[in-house]
Amino acid sequence: MASFTSKKTNLYLFLSAVFLTNAIVAEIIGVKIFSAETFLGIAPAQLHLLGDFVLDFNLTAGVVIWPFVFITSDIINEYYGVKGVKQISYITAGFIAYSFLIIYFVTTLPPAQFWLDVNKTDAVGNPVNINNAFAMIFRQGLGIIIGSITAFMVGQLLDATVFQSLKKITGSRKIWLRATGSTLVSQLIDSFVVLTIAFYIFGNWSFKQVIAVAIVNYIYKFFIAVALTPILYVAHFLIDNYLGKEHAKELANESSMSSFM
Repeated sequence: MASFTSKKTNLYLFLSAVFLTNAIVAEIIGVKIFSAETFLGIAPAQLHLLGDFVLDFNLTAGVVIWPFVFITSDIINEYYGVKGVKQISYITAGFIAYSFLIIYFVTTLPPAQFWLDVNKTDAVGNPVNINNAFAMIFRQGLGIIIGSITAFMVGQLLDATVFQSLKKITGSRKIWLRATGSTLVSQLIDSFVVLTIAFYIFGNWSFKQVIAVAIVNYIYKFFIAVALTPILYVAHFLIDNYLGKEHAKELANESSMSSFM
């Protein structure tokens, strides 16, 4: 019994560490926008949405690893319930805010002259102000920070609730349904919340533009969520072997009971 308790605690710590690390990294790298079509070597999508907007799949770099955040969240939910997801979500939101505060403070520190001198040109000899470049890369606007943290919390709490609602219906069967279903619902809300706060309330986008860009982001997240479903089965297989199938089933059942008591 002590061995199972120790394994259960270690598993939660490991999953929480994966969750927290991916969430913070996603927020930090999110300032970069990349072209998914160029990466895949295909022509731009040129989607005509809401009349005036012609959009390609130009996405924040954070979406590369955000799906793994939601997958980890679903795995935590499966074995530790809504309470387990809420606990690590609140902790992660706090550390994301902390990270932004530290990054903002660091960008205000006066640069050392030798650092500016040794980095005054790039690899081909073009002039560079390394301090400005550092600040531009790492410092994000207040609206983006507030939008990101709010969307993260709303998305996580919604994902956890929908997951357990579906689990109550499916029981231990159809992992793909409750995991993918909860992610698709939460990501739909997440996509609109972050853009509305960051670029409509705090920015200068029209609401039509927010909707158009959110639709493109959600299409990407939809396909990624479906494509990554096999990872859930691999994770469940590994966890069942680590805890023991009977103990894993017992833990999963306890998580369902505690979520609806």
